[in-house]
Amino acid sequence: MTFANVGTLGTKPGKRDEVVAILTRRNPQLESAGCLLYEVGTNDDEPDTVFVAELWTSAEAHQASLSLDTVREAIAEAMPLLSGQMGGDRFTVAGSPLRG
Repeated sequence: MTFANVGTLGTKPGKRDEVVAILTRRNPQLESAGCLLYEVGTNDDEPDTVFVAELWTSAEAHQASLSLDTVREAIAEAMPLLSGQMGGDRFTVAGSPLRG
C-alpha cells in the first residue's frame, strides 16, 4: 500500500522562500528510493509555513530516504531556517478515484 506523509514546516520569519527553494531542488534519488510524489507549497495566509505532501511506495521507503546523502544535506541546510513548529499526518492510502 502507498504511504502518505502530509505536513507543515514552520519557518523563521522571512525564511519561507529559502526553505521552499531547498525542498524543491531536483533530486532524482527520491524517485529511485520509492517516492511517488513530493509537492511543496505555500499559503499567503500563513507566510511562515511550508506545506509538504509526499506519497511513497511504503512507510519503509520513506524512512530509508532519510539516510540518502542528498536528503540529509537538504535537511541540514533547512534546519537553521525552521522555527521548530511542525505538524501533519501520516497514513496508509486506502485508494483513489484517480487510479485503479
